[in-house]
Amino acid sequence: MVMNRKCIIRLSRYKNALKRLKSLGFVKVFSGNLADAAGVTSSQVRKDFSLFGITGNRRGGYRVDELIERISLILGKNELQKVVIVGMGNIGKALMRYRGFEAGGIKVLAGFDIDPAKYNKLAEIPILPLEDFREFVQSQGVKIAILAVPDVSAHHVSEVIISAGIKGILNFAPIQLRGADDVVVSSINLEVELENLIYFVNAGAKTEPEIEA
Repeated sequence: MVMNRKCIIRLSRYKNALKRLKSLGFVKVFSGNLADAAGVTSSQVRKDFSLFGITGNRRGGYRVDELIERISLILGKNELQKVVIVGMGNIGKALMRYRGFEAGGIKVLAGFDIDPAKYNKLAEIPILPLEDFREFVQSQGVKIAILAVPDVSAHHVSEVIISAGIKGILNFAPIQLRGADDVVVSSINLEVELENLIYFVNAGAKTEPEIEA
């Protein structure tokens, strides 16, 4: 069963909210608790859960541990997810250093680049030549790649990694990629996101309250 993107994003928010609630000592939660923590309505929580056959007790609510486990299973986070990063510029290096991935069940196995000056095969997370990409991901069973290369090379590099068998790409290049039918591409354009944020901040600051006659 394939759900729409917004539903899956909400499931991730529920899981993160549940982990926060668990750290506060919650053993059980009601849809209202989870809705408040995730920033949605309780009816939306129940609707999303019903799509996956998740049911609670009207009086007893949901058991936090069981709910985290169930959502993790749905999101494929019940087992370690292997990821590689292509492009060792500022974004790629920052992602390589990020320690929050493993807490979320994600393991960055390697980085790749075309610049020999950046290669380091002996590092904790090795940085390898792009020409080694196909052999590496196929031998390690990697299906997901983070693409952090300049826009001028993004299309070519995406074709290289898709041809190696990658099925999911998180794209940080400021360009829309042409993916194959069986490849999921999710793009994050930081400039566009900042422009949107700046607009709404400025628009809010310029909005003056209406004065009644």
